[in-house]
Amino acid sequence: MFELLQDLNKALAPKFEQCAGISPTRLRLLDELYRVDGVSQNVLQRKIGIDPAAVTRHLRGLEEKGMIVRRTHPDDSRATLVSLSDHGRATIGHYRGERERFMNSLLVGFPEDDKRAAEAMLTRLLHNMKAL
Repeated sequence: MFELLQDLNKALAPKFEQCAGISPTRLRLLDELYRVDGVSQNVLQRKIGIDPAAVTRHLRGLEEKGMIVRRTHPDDSRATLVSLSDHGRATIGHYRGERERFMNSLLVGFPEDDKRAAEAMLTRLLHNMKAL
């Protein structure tokens, strides 16, 4: 089972990016920014759970595409606030639709009960992993 989880993890991100046109990590960043506008880069990094250099790299790419805006925090010049741009806010729905289509294709032939059971098991695995 360990090898299957590794193989799935290794294949998932590139296949998703090929289908959706955005990496899963960048979509998670956009989703988080959609929920909370004007969040510090450090808080965003902790919520997503990736290292600071990776967050900076992903945010730079999103900024270059006009999806986000970064600005200096008005109360702390050492902190950077990140928010969705108008373009990012308008585009996120498209990417969410691509994610839903991708998941539907990935789970084709699975009954709803199996999908719910798989989600519950993966959630428990993640919980157990965090407890290790």
